[in-house]
Amino acid sequence: MTERDPQADSLATGATPADIGAAVIARHLPTLPLGPGIYRMIDARGEVLYVGKARSLRKRVTSYTKTEALSVRIQRMVRQVATVEITTTHTEAEALLLEANLIKKLQPPFNVLLKDDKSFPYILVARDHPFPRITKHRGARDVPGDYFGPFASTGAVHVTLNAMSRAFPLRSCTDSEFASRTRPCLQYQIKRCKAPCVGRIDEADYAAIVDEARDFLSNRNRHVLEDWGRRMQAASDALDYEAAAELRDRIRALAHITQKQDINLSEIDDADVIAIHAEGGLVCVQIFFFRAGQNFGNRAYFPAHARDVEIDEVLDAFIGQFYATREPPRLILVNHAAENAPLIEEALSKHAGHHVELHCPQRGVKRHLVELAADNARDALRRRMAETSTQQQLLAGVAELFGLEAPPQRIEVYDNSHIMGRHAVGGMIVAGPEGLRKNAYRKFNIKGEDIEPGDDYAMMKHVLTRRFQRLLKEDAEDENAADWPDLLLIDGGKGQLSATLKVLEELGVDDVPVVGIAKGPDRNAGREQFFLPNREPFMLEPRHPVLFFLQRLRDEAHRFAIGTHRAKRAKDQIKSPLDEIPGIGAARKKALLLHFGSAKAVSRAGLPDLEGVPGVSKTVAKRIYDHFHGG
Repeated sequence: MTERDPQADSLATGATPADIGAAVIARHLPTLPLGPGIYRMIDARGEVLYVGKARSLRKRVTSYTKTEALSVRIQRMVRQVATVEITTTHTEAEALLLEANLIKKLQPPFNVLLKDDKSFPYILVARDHPFPRITKHRGARDVPGDYFGPFASTGAVHVTLNAMSRAFPLRSCTDSEFASRTRPCLQYQIKRCKAPCVGRIDEADYAAIVDEARDFLSNRNRHVLEDWGRRMQAASDALDYEAAAELRDRIRALAHITQKQDINLSEIDDADVIAIHAEGGLVCVQIFFFRAGQNFGNRAYFPAHARDVEIDEVLDAFIGQFYATREPPRLILVNHAAENAPLIEEALSKHAGHHVELHCPQRGVKRHLVELAADNARDALRRRMAETSTQQQLLAGVAELFGLEAPPQRIEVYDNSHIMGRHAVGGMIVAGPEGLRKNAYRKFNIKGEDIEPGDDYAMMKHVLTRRFQRLLKEDAEDENAADWPDLLLIDGGKGQLSATLKVLEELGVDDVPVVGIAKGPDRNAGREQFFLPNREPFMLEPRHPVLFFLQRLRDEAHRFAIGTHRAKRAKDQIKSPLDEIPGIGAARKKALLLHFGSAKAVSRAGLPDLEGVPGVSKTVAKRIYDHFHGG
């Protein structure tokens, strides 16, 4: 007997798309374990739609088959499901950690997503030099030393380092500058460095100042100030007024640093303060960083896909993803009790290697901190809403100007860049109600025998053909997969508009509005002309807000295309003739250049010389020799 297909049965009975997806999920239920783990909902193209964790995989996944109880967002996800993949874990805490890592890596479209592609800066007190310096550090902690942070921004680090230089006169120069100096620099003259480069301070005394800086960054300010006070008094008693005055100035500088903190609480050592605020369908999460009792700044986040998700779920998702690649402090203060607080504490403690407490304070100083963070979250969200409102007004103006049925939700802007036809690239930028969508930008390498050098029209045809062929393919595979534009904005006049319309006609696309934007006489910005099919070119008033908006989009596309072109040109300029030889990788290329000094010298080398290069066999040497001598 042939096995029946639940999807075919559902289609035959007139079931909804969500019911069809639920039937696909139901097929997997008998094979799912009852234990903890994570599940991944996957569409027909193999793309991950959603990642979730579960204490019991079978019970959790079963809930997706009851479509009437699901939110609209999850129903949309279920209707696209083609298969379900699972990974079992020993504990629910392990599942939570794995879920957060996978969401951060895969960015599934139906999860609440933390858009955070930047690492936080730290202050590094290095240990790889007899006279170490204190510097800003971002990225992998591969330099030996002590790291203090994180700081919310690079600016916060620079302010702190600048203030510290008055109290702790340590060098800020690079190791190469240090080694090449023959006399003290300006930093010594203004008493912000002790000039160890020219022997004005010995290693032991310099190390003492480094230890004092570490004490300060570790919240041991009182110890440092008491020590300086005793030494200043001793210098004064010994009539060494110059040394006493120097210590006095350092005490004042250190006091200035601690007093400048907006919040500087002795009872808070290391903690992150997280507050969430929802309003108008948007969500903002504000996080403050306290390290060694000092406020290291704050940052606002606006999680994606949080519109129809409960605030507790958004907070849980944020905490999991934020700390997936960061070490959490011992205390995390929140303004809403997390739904799975014990589970989150267990997972973060396991990830950090020390106990992590998740606490929602109800009174006292800690409550004041979360209220401050909540106020900042509310203000940041309202600023974002105001910006979004302005953007919506501009999009409505675009719709009115170009006769669109509704304000465009996705505008695609195209531009090309090249020099005499060489290193030609096309750039596409995307804008919508939320502003520029930089994760949707695309670049196109333009090449083909049918494209004459410098033929801008052919280049635009090439770019648009590739773009819309892909959209048509995605649309054929899944009607919800293709992200079609509501408006095409082309950098160019009548010629570029005609080229664009011809591409769309050949591909059978007749429902995407196209507008060409060209600079006025003498390429005068502000006197742009707009070209539309079956309509005379026109201009807007120089101060028209929609004109400014469209200019910004055109300029952003121009910037993106030129940047891509320059990067490609720079890459081609550093290519070596050795790159064209099969079997010559980075290691052999380096060995050849070290041995001969240049690629030109390699091309002139004899076969015995090539065979003498470490790592180059006789076969490879013969291949190199033949490449340059036509063998």
